[in-house]
Amino acid sequence: MAAQSKLLPPERPIRQILSSLTTLYLRHRKGISRTVYLALFAALLKRVHNAISEQKAATQRQVELRRRPGTSSLGDTGDQRRNKVEVDREFFTKLFRLLKIVIPGWRSKELRLIVSHSVFLVLRTLLSLYVAELDGRLVSNLVRGRGKDFLLGLVWWMVVAVPATFTNSMLSYHQCKLSLSYRKRLTDYIHDKYLSNMTFYAISALDDRIKNPDQLITVDVSRFSDSLAELYSNLAKPVLDMSIYNYSLSKSVGGEGLFVMSLLVQLSANVMRALTPPFGKYVADEARLEGEFRFLHSRLLDYSEEVALYHGHEAEKDTLDKGYFTLIKHVNRILRRRLYHGFMEDFVIKYFWGALGLVLCSIPVFFKIPGQVAGQTMGDRTESFITNRRMLLSSSDAFGRLMFSYKEISELAGHTARVSSLLEVMDDLLAGRFEKKLVSSVSTEENAAVLSGRGIVEESDSIEFTDVPIVSPNGDVLVRKLSFNINPGDHLLIVGPNGCGKSSLFRILGGLWPVYGGTVKKPRYDEIFYIPQRPYLSRGTLRQQVTYPDGIREMRAKNVTDADLYDILSVVEIASVVNRPGGWDAEEEWRDVLSGGLQQRIAMARLFYHRPKFAILDECTSSVTLEIERVMYETAKKLGITLMTVSHRRSLWKYHKKILQFDGEGGYIFTGLDWEKRLKLEDEKDELDLQLRAVPDLQRRLTELSTS
Repeated sequence: MAAQSKLLPPERPIRQILSSLTTLYLRHRKGISRTVYLALFAALLKRVHNAISEQKAATQRQVELRRRPGTSSLGDTGDQRRNKVEVDREFFTKLFRLLKIVIPGWRSKELRLIVSHSVFLVLRTLLSLYVAELDGRLVSNLVRGRGKDFLLGLVWWMVVAVPATFTNSMLSYHQCKLSLSYRKRLTDYIHDKYLSNMTFYAISALDDRIKNPDQLITVDVSRFSDSLAELYSNLAKPVLDMSIYNYSLSKSVGGEGLFVMSLLVQLSANVMRALTPPFGKYVADEARLEGEFRFLHSRLLDYSEEVALYHGHEAEKDTLDKGYFTLIKHVNRILRRRLYHGFMEDFVIKYFWGALGLVLCSIPVFFKIPGQVAGQTMGDRTESFITNRRMLLSSSDAFGRLMFSYKEISELAGHTARVSSLLEVMDDLLAGRFEKKLVSSVSTEENAAVLSGRGIVEESDSIEFTDVPIVSPNGDVLVRKLSFNINPGDHLLIVGPNGCGKSSLFRILGGLWPVYGGTVKKPRYDEIFYIPQRPYLSRGTLRQQVTYPDGIREMRAKNVTDADLYDILSVVEIASVVNRPGGWDAEEEWRDVLSGGLQQRIAMARLFYHRPKFAILDECTSSVTLEIERVMYETAKKLGITLMTVSHRRSLWKYHKKILQFDGEGGYIFTGLDWEKRLKLEDEKDELDLQLRAVPDLQRRLTELSTS
């Protein structure tokens, strides 16, 4: 026994040491607590400072990378530099930019909604705190057998229910209003950029980064707004609840137990965060795959006639099935990840944290808390336990929602990345920076030098090109240096084989394509009018088809009446369309209602209404008779419109004074047009061609006669 007692440590000295340490801690409890809190606050400030410094450095590097203008080089560089969708500094930078759009200032409606929403959040938390105390008194009165106090407590319970339910309804109302306000602000901002300076054209024709801007504007903006409005409520409410409930709990159970529990909860939360899949990236990928699948369907509708003529429905079905299979495979992957992650979250949040809460609530029962009244009865301990338990459950629920909100933040990061990518691309396009898959010829030194330059665009009363390269968006140099000038009245005929640069020339004139060199002098955009072979008919009234893009207000401002429009339609012999039901105010899908010839006549009437200085006519009389063609050209010349025509019809030669002829190999001829002489030469050329085609037959016949 003596030997055994020597091996075991004495029990009394250990108790004395613990007792002295506890006494020492209680004596300096206030100073130790303040030191710990100050240390935690200093660590938080240091972490925020480091994050801000790293964010500024990353932003500066990004700005330096984006300063170079021009078209991207050969290769798919856009996919290689695709941004990762994560909750990091880049996400907060993009989110802050979007926040400045949806909340433009201190006096904005959105900020007032947020303030009002915050007031109701505080009110809801205070009511919940009061309900927790009321719940404790109800159970205490029930245990003590105080029926009158118990019934009085139930009356107060029902009274508190009125402001509590009203507060919940107002929180839901404010969240929906915030979402709608965010969406309106962001959509208006995007529309201003998207429908200015031909950005809507450049984003699809000159750049490859955005494949489905329609989905980004209509769907992703809505999802971003909903997610942002919901996230504020899901973050502000839990943070507020945790602050108030934990402060109240610290008075009942002591700050030490609450601090230890917070450390354990934080440790388990960090483990959960490390094991959380990148849901933000999953959401962004799902939105991208949804857009690609939608694009495949819209592409099928756009080319339905060609597919039907080729009987390519089986090939298109394979393409659609492949796109849909990729989308569904990704969605199933997300569902599996959500299953595993949900299992982990429920176990940690509901059971592990619940067990910690029970331990915390038991502290006042088994240990003496400094400042606690001695000699509490069973009812007092029951009331204290129920109140603490209720506040702890609310605090745990708040922390659980805060943890769940990390997943929502990840999803918000996906929507933020999608919307921000649209804004970044539009900013690049407005600054003249494009990323396009280029043809292999760009790798040559000569073509690369052409693409690296930028030309000068000046306003003038005439049209003049001086050493201007004609370059397609994919980097194909069609003409290295084009020079010509057209003064008012110098009607120009443009001819050449397909792909030689005729339509490219018009797109440069219209400001759709960039000028890579030389000098372009041209009138204002509203003084140049373009009529394609297949004219565009907008959704709207018959009157709007003639005045497009003017509306009825602009038409009235020009002192033009419906009678004037009727006279214009009479010139091109389609005044009878006004006799349709509804007259000028009739609304139809005009592309389906009117034939190709009538559509081209509507386009001619539109030209006469606007009376521009220059008109670009791209095979715009291919579906009308020669008589209507003559009326159209003679009327345009009488109105003082200078014509620039792309056509191979010889009947149009007599209406032009000059000709620009491309050879399809990078060369061209610009000279005056003597249409009578050219017509005779063309007739003679056709006759000689016919005779030359007969030469082989004559030679073969001569050989047969010689052998016989």
